[in-house]
Amino acid sequence: MRLLLAEDDQSLQEVLARGLREAGYVVDSVQEGSRAIDFFKLYSYSVAILDWRLPDLSGLEVLKWVRRMGIATPILVLTARDAPQDRVLALDEGADDYLIKPFHFEELLARLRALLRRPGGDRDPILKVGSLTYDPAMVAIESHGKRIDLPPREFSILECLIRNYPNVARRRAIALAGWPEEADTLGSNTIDVHIARLRSKLVATDVKVETVRGVGYRLVRM
Repeated sequence: MRLLLAEDDQSLQEVLARGLREAGYVVDSVQEGSRAIDFFKLYSYSVAILDWRLPDLSGLEVLKWVRRMGIATPILVLTARDAPQDRVLALDEGADDYLIKPFHFEELLARLRALLRRPGGDRDPILKVGSLTYDPAMVAIESHGKRIDLPPREFSILECLIRNYPNVARRRAIALAGWPEEADTLGSNTIDVHIARLRSKLVATDVKVETVRGVGYRLVRM
């Protein structure tokens, strides 16, 4: 699951990005509002976190641009501004949630899960392929009610395959889902190595990963 983080405080940015990656997100992290817009033009995000105070363009200006472009990505605004009128302004401009600094990281994760749980747009319901179920809000994949524990890369690959089922997930789509720099991944056998590891962890399910030579991979029910 790909997430955009725009935070101008480098120390906080690094801490948040690391924690989000450990929670299973693929994170694109920027410090400027204009860079956030550049990334929105390149990628489709499951959710985004925007700090209100960003250099060149504020988080609110980025938010306005996103909504003007018709992008439905759920957006959480971070800020030290705690006046009621500021919260109202952010929500009226299209923010989905608002978190005041300082905050506990677990609360941030809970709010992200809540945003992903909402119906409509990119906020997907639970997806199923055979015995596999994927809950975007909980960032969890289960089989027969038992959670499948996967490293972040393999989790992102399986999520991509589930979202594309029954169609083929092209190699570039898999690279985009699992790595910040997809070009480096496409130029190596990195994806193939992770697919091999993923296959070994699906043996107890009724689903397998099939190779479509020259194109990518897809899930097949057995």
